[in-house]
Amino acid sequence: MNVPKPANPRTLIDAFDFRSVHPQLLFGTASDRYAGWIGQIYSDTWGSQVKTRGRKLGGVKFEERTVPIATSEEYFEHFSVLEVDFTFYRALRGPAGAPSNNYFVLQQYADAAPESARFILKAPQQVTARILRQSGAGKPSYEENDHYLNADIFEEGFLAPAREILGDRLSGVIFEQEYQRKASSPDPTQNVEELDRFFSSITDATPIHLELRSPHLLVPAYFKWLKASGLGFVFSHWTWLPPLREQWTLTGQEFTSSSKQFICRLLTPLRMPYAKAYEHAHPFDKPVAELSETDQAENMVMDTAALSIQSLKQNYAAMIISNNRAWGNAPSLAQKVAKRILTELDKKEMDQGAGV
Repeated sequence: MNVPKPANPRTLIDAFDFRSVHPQLLFGTASDRYAGWIGQIYSDTWGSQVKTRGRKLGGVKFEERTVPIATSEEYFEHFSVLEVDFTFYRALRGPAGAPSNNYFVLQQYADAAPESARFILKAPQQVTARILRQSGAGKPSYEENDHYLNADIFEEGFLAPAREILGDRLSGVIFEQEYQRKASSPDPTQNVEELDRFFSSITDATPIHLELRSPHLLVPAYFKWLKASGLGFVFSHWTWLPPLREQWTLTGQEFTSSSKQFICRLLTPLRMPYAKAYEHAHPFDKPVAELSETDQAENMVMDTAALSIQSLKQNYAAMIISNNRAWGNAPSLAQKVAKRILTELDKKEMDQGAGV
């Protein structure tokens, strides 16, 4: 009987299939419905179903082109995990338990995705944000959030319906806290105390990973608390955070989640605001030199690969999430990272074989 040989992982990566890089390395993207991915992740047949809408960002007008949710079946022929961000903007159920529009959108994803699919959901900013940004006519305004760290909304309005819809396909939750200036934010000790009171009251066992976007809050006491609480630290390559390598040093060079998994999000270039990164990346169909051909971009890829190797050494699973705004095209960024990881794994194998 002739048993077909497994495809070379690099050949699969060239075809944008990242599911076989390593069993403990799960590749995914932040959102998924980009028409710019037709011909990479999505077949050409979806071209006739593209919808367009206008968007104004940083004073510049853009045309956003999206494919239907039904494309998620093809998405999971390439990636193992999907980060869903629309849950950040609205909970899945309202105060009286009525499902929001997001509930039905997530249900459509669940219906279209295979059983092997894995999802990471962003928790609603209604709970995670101390200060809410309000958009309206003219400049945005900011106001204190009365529902900050509201456990009832978090569990009943978000976690419970998410589990109801996705079941075991819900792999984790990202708790993203907005950037806060040092002068107007709580001190690091107060911040840890507030978070501890909140998470101590959460009964759902879904793995939760925190992304605090204020560097002055990333102090040793915070990482000690994360480890003791079994909560994950999100390694995030984002505008105002330190480089990934520095984040690894801040953690004490260890992962914190009791779920034995961690999340690495490759979101935007450092020191580049969202609007500028979006302008460079749009329409998200290819790598863009201003984003992908810089020393910083090379360091981002190298650091992500290094974190992935460390995760394997410590028997952690890595969920590596790519974003268009970090590179111009998220699938191409995933290719770059995946190939770098394979190079590191090959080098490690050679060193072991040589007794190094």
